[in-house]
Amino acid sequence: MTTVRLFSTLALAGVLEELLPRFAAAEVAATVLPTAVLAERIRGGETADVAVLMAETIDALAAEGILLPGRTDIARSLVGIAVPAGAEKPDISTVGDFVTALRAARAIAVSRAGASGASFQGVLRQLGIADEINEKTIVIPSGFTGELAARGEADIAVQQISELMVVPGIDIVGALPPGIECVSVFSAGIFAAAPEPKLGRALVAALSSAEAGAVLREKGLTPLQA
Repeated sequence: MTTVRLFSTLALAGVLEELLPRFAAAEVAATVLPTAVLAERIRGGETADVAVLMAETIDALAAEGILLPGRTDIARSLVGIAVPAGAEKPDISTVGDFVTALRAARAIAVSRAGASGASFQGVLRQLGIADEINEKTIVIPSGFTGELAARGEADIAVQQISELMVVPGIDIVGALPPGIECVSVFSAGIFAAAPEPKLGRALVAALSSAEAGAVLREKGLTPLQA
């Protein structure tokens, strides 16, 4: 069977685990990493058939001629926090409550390469507490911050809610409160040098289908297509 290659953001890891085995048109070889890591590798010359990354990254790669013009928006995602399973969930219903929770935490896990990490840093600067909170922040180069909370190494894990949901041993508290929400849109694009562009388009259609929409919602994302 022909193979179609996919580079995808980590935020869709749980979705892809469920959907890709259902894609009957071809086998899918998926590389699933944070958007920033994949963008660097793509600009370094690596190629595939389909990229699913942050919308602005898809646009930039298309402007550079690496991807074909146009994109298909797949899902909207929110950054949230989680705590070790069974731990008391802090109140984060308001910005003030959220700041109190951060200050009370012994350690906070954040991903350097993920969209959530950059967004979280922007929030800390907006609130004027970046220096204070960064003193107790554990920054991982990539992967799931929830794993640190599950091991008891962090009291709070910050990441896309869809990424937190795939980690056992943690409880999700919720999205960042109104006023400091961190919203990302993840979109698909076809590589200009795609070996299998027809199959790539079929895969994008599958990821934006009504069937995919149900899985996206189940995994903590908001579908933006059928």
